[in-house]
Amino acid sequence: MRYLAVLGRQPEISLAELSALFSRVSQVSNDLATFSANKEPSINRLGGCLKLAAELNDSPLEYLKNLPEGKITIGVSDYSARSSARKAQGEALKLKKILSRHGRSVRVVENKSAVLSTATSLHNGLGGSKTNKVELILINEKWWRVIGVQDIDAYARRDQARPARDAKVGMLPPKLAQILINLCGPLPAGARVLDPFCGTGVVLQEALLMGYQAYGTDLSERMIEYSKKNLEWLSAEGQFQVSQGDATSFTWEQPINAVACEGYLGQPMSLPPADIKLKTEKQECSSIILGFLKNLAPQIKSNTPVVVAMPAWLRPDGSYHRMNLVDEIANLGYNVMNKTREGLLYHRDNQVVARDIIILRKK
Repeated sequence: MRYLAVLGRQPEISLAELSALFSRVSQVSNDLATFSANKEPSINRLGGCLKLAAELNDSPLEYLKNLPEGKITIGVSDYSARSSARKAQGEALKLKKILSRHGRSVRVVENKSAVLSTATSLHNGLGGSKTNKVELILINEKWWRVIGVQDIDAYARRDQARPARDAKVGMLPPKLAQILINLCGPLPAGARVLDPFCGTGVVLQEALLMGYQAYGTDLSERMIEYSKKNLEWLSAEGQFQVSQGDATSFTWEQPINAVACEGYLGQPMSLPPADIKLKTEKQECSSIILGFLKNLAPQIKSNTPVVVAMPAWLRPDGSYHRMNLVDEIANLGYNVMNKTREGLLYHRDNQVVARDIIILRKK
């Protein structure tokens, strides 16, 4: 079946995530992509997508008329050419008028723009297959029904309510942790996911929530204690193991089905570094990441996915300086799977140290 994804603020990363998991992925616009899946996908497992929708085989009116008894709430997001808040609201009001004639009680969610924001959709309870609160997406003359909205509140709770956090070492967003795992491709239920730079355990947390076993190591004993506290607080079903160890020399227990991690990003920075500082940071980070990949290679089987977020530094002209380690990584026994030689750059506006995501497979 065909599905529609509303892409996140960095669509190239959202597309890469979808392409790693599903077939026939096609970008419709800067905001939208379609893909095929054998079963209905869950928005809660996709960190890079804001909404998911399924093709509407009937007309929107027929679909709404067949909803269970009770009040109906309708929201319309219009991605058509020359769309507007007024046009989207008009489509919703037309549906309300006809449904009211059939004796249905209908509430329309107000459009402040042509497209309902994720927060508006979430807080109005729109989306889902078994609900009378419906969001419809219109693209020119084709209709889709929303089946899931990114739960931004749940991500915030998982990020901010963890008992052990350390802003000094950087905070990996749970959304990005999900993306790193998903870029490994489809994994069997119960697969063991390794994070050799586990920090406070965000990747491990998301792996557990996605139904995988979580295995983490970190050079810092304090980070290992933080991971233990956070994973015990999570109370997720599933198995986890954490151990202190240097990723450049540690011998991990088997099996390892996938590796997803944020590597060493260097020192936190509030301003773009001077050239000499950048050179020093780059050398240190390169040494650690290449040392880790060299140590890992003989410990994993051929075709094992390895997804690593490496640092890239903001420059005064607004560009980002990457480490450009593709050739060195390939010589260590990995195939680089990114479509271009450059990785996928994940960052907020004006963030000084960005994450440069590299997708690898053991040769």
